[in-house]
Amino acid sequence: MKKLAFVFAGLLLCLSTSVFAEKQPSTAAEHTDVALEHANAAVVHGKAGHAPVLVEHAKSALNHTLAASLVAKGVHKTHIDAAADSLQKSIDEGELGHAAPATKAAEEGIEHLKASK
Repeated sequence: MKKLAFVFAGLLLCLSTSVFAEKQPSTAAEHTDVALEHANAAVVHGKAGHAPVLVEHAKSALNHTLAASLVAKGVHKTHIDAAADSLQKSIDEGELGHAAPATKAAEEGIEHLKASK
């Protein structure tokens, strides 16, 4: 009887964690969409001269871009990889406090992310 209770308790635990778990992007397209959102936010903050906030959004965009790159193929992967390079450049410039070049690099990343769709 105790074994049965433990099995049910374990089953309920598994089900409850999947119900309350936050949905994570799983496909290249979903990661690209999230990356675009963060890259656009980076551009907005870059144009306002907020280099540290630009860097935060560019890092999030880069993380999702790299995740998309793992599952992308062909021409889509080429654009996603180019977007990753642009976003890395944006991060590097933003960390130096250069908001204008960081913004330009983030805009280039956006163009590549849009082309990858």
